[in-house]
Amino acid sequence: MKVLVTGADGFVGRWLVRRLLDDGREVVGAVRPLERPAPAGGWDLTPDERDAVRWLSLELTDQESVRRCAEQAYDAVVHLAAVASGPEAARDPGYAWAVNAGGTARLVQVLADGKAAGRGDPLVLVISTSEVYGCGAPPLGLRCETDPIAPCSPYAASKAGAELAALEAWRRVGLRVVVARPFAHTGPGQDARFVVPGLAQRLKLAQRTSAPVVKVGNLEPVREFLHVRDVVEAYVRLLGRGQPGETYNVASGQGLPLEELFFRLAGLVGVRAIPEADPDLMRRADIPHLVGDAGKLRAATGWAPRYALDDTLRDVLDAQAD
Repeated sequence: MKVLVTGADGFVGRWLVRRLLDDGREVVGAVRPLERPAPAGGWDLTPDERDAVRWLSLELTDQESVRRCAEQAYDAVVHLAAVASGPEAARDPGYAWAVNAGGTARLVQVLADGKAAGRGDPLVLVISTSEVYGCGAPPLGLRCETDPIAPCSPYAASKAGAELAALEAWRRVGLRVVVARPFAHTGPGQDARFVVPGLAQRLKLAQRTSAPVVKVGNLEPVREFLHVRDVVEAYVRLLGRGQPGETYNVASGQGLPLEELFFRLAGLVGVRAIPEADPDLMRRADIPHLVGDAGKLRAATGWAPRYALDDTLRDVLDAQAD
């Protein structure tokens, strides 16, 4: 199986590339022009793994770049490349839309043209986000795929646009599109802009400096946190068993308030610290409760998360110590 992975140099992309190589797949990694992943710690791809991947340049805002990357014959495509940071998308919503929605539209059109020309009929796994569900209506329970989408951030709105673009190609020309909506996930190698590695970094600093206070954002929202390995496992299973035209939550169904996450991390670090709200770390539109039901994914693929939360948090802390 020949698999194109867009965003192959990103946090999830690197873990997915490693898994596909371990499975004996031929992997083509699409990355921003002139960017080839460099070593970044024990969790990263090894030199042999990087050499086993064929790297292509991909600029999602450039139609010709997308065409050169996607016009080849593939058995499957995993579309991860995106503006993946909520704050980054909020700083320039137009650019987030151009990359996330417009880039997806360009990609699926080239793949659809290839299908019509007989160059292949790939399974196209489009990675969206659970944030497309928005705040929801009370009572807040587990989100399922039949819930209406109501994004409340530029990032989530642009990803909802990406879903629409991809599924339109499925309805129009039969491109075999599957949409995954992962809920929050973390693991070794995730950028400190995200909540778990960010809190872990600040708690470790507090331990080293004996600081009594740690700056935090809003700790009231309820979230779940999957291990990136479990998320990658779900993606691999969807490549084999996902049904075209369908959307699947990737979720544990086990949520906790971010305040509890803070103190669990503090316990693992071995520090007693008081969280102190920092306006600079606050999001303008926090979703109060975002926990998912993955029953549809489980029924289709047999997937279930294997990593307990504390094991996931330990992996993040250990990676920061490397």
